[in-house]
Amino acid sequence: MRITRFVDDSGQVAIGHDRGDGTAAVLQGDLLGPLRLSGRTAPIRKRLAPVAPPNIFCIGLNYRKHAAEGGFDIPSQPVVFMKPTNALADPDQPIRIPKCCQHGPEVDYEAELAVVIGKEACDVSPARALDHVLGYTCANDVSARRWQRHNGGQWIRGKSFDTFCPLGPVLVTPEDLPDPQNLAVQAILNGQVMQSDSTAGMIFTIAELISFLSQDTTLYPGTVILTGTPSGVGVARKPPVFLKSGDEVVVEIQGIGRLVNPVM
Repeated sequence: MRITRFVDDSGQVAIGHDRGDGTAAVLQGDLLGPLRLSGRTAPIRKRLAPVAPPNIFCIGLNYRKHAAEGGFDIPSQPVVFMKPTNALADPDQPIRIPKCCQHGPEVDYEAELAVVIGKEACDVSPARALDHVLGYTCANDVSARRWQRHNGGQWIRGKSFDTFCPLGPVLVTPEDLPDPQNLAVQAILNGQVMQSDSTAGMIFTIAELISFLSQDTTLYPGTVILTGTPSGVGVARKPPVFLKSGDEVVVEIQGIGRLVNPVM
């Protein structure tokens, strides 16, 4: 199922099965609980991030080519950081360049596959990890690079500004996306493809990431995991390419769709 969270024509937030024509078959129930078709169809007036997460975990350096372009060794275990929930942004919502990025351009794009936990997970094995997945969506791990690297490394600060975690456009459930380790991932900036790889290029699989994060740590339903970005980020280009007001950045993932955000 392709689940969308949206504002309907009465201004109410609803959940529905995206019909692909600008409307949704409205679902009754809770996104993290049982859902059933209501028999009603509604126009999608505004798309929202498909989930409002309690936590957002992020993985760095999880594609071999991305580690290589930054001059980093292949990590022996997942590199973990977090984004606060204030960073969440909806599809089509502008990514804001922070006023505190005062020393020149530094805001970068990172196309990523995001995983949403549907069933509480703690100390799960890789073999059972995918049983805890509610679905998959597109994410943009927007990053302020000088802040990220300031004072010995401030990853969370550099990735925590408002609008720095766009999610969407839909949440695709596992039965419609049975092999998340074989999906094309792209970032497209102003119509130009900047990142292009497959989730097959991950160093640690999605199942391994969920298992690792759940070690003595409860992953609650709704938790979002950003699984790393491919090579082609702006900071690694010569010359570097950073986001600026007026840009449009798209994250496109096979089987999910296109997450589009302007920049302001």
